[in-house]
Amino acid sequence: MKKKILLIDDEESIHFLYKEVLEEEGYEVHTALSGEIGLKVFDSIQPDLVILDINMPGMNGIEVLRRLKEIKANLPVILSSAYNEYKQDLACWASDDYIVKSSDLEELKASVKRHLR
Repeated sequence: MKKKILLIDDEESIHFLYKEVLEEEGYEVHTALSGEIGLKVFDSIQPDLVILDINMPGMNGIEVLRRLKEIKANLPVILSSAYNEYKQDLACWASDDYIVKSSDLEELKASVKRHLR
């Protein structure tokens, strides 16, 4: 059975890129364009891992991260942001990894693989 990944990000281009690359790696990828939608999708699919953007309109990624960890404390969550400065934010430390968005997805693929072993 394929491992399920939920990608929550407000950028459609990230959805297309990450989904294509991660499906090529053998994962089942579901997407949501907002934190609110992401939490609903989470409830319905029960993913094995979540990739989460921080800076989103409405419910930001830090709030989504808190809610996800309240629901399932051992759920691996990878924060994915265009900004490196969030890495120093204590609220981000609840995540299992922090990836700066890049066209080179090797770091993301390695992180996903490591957390889904």
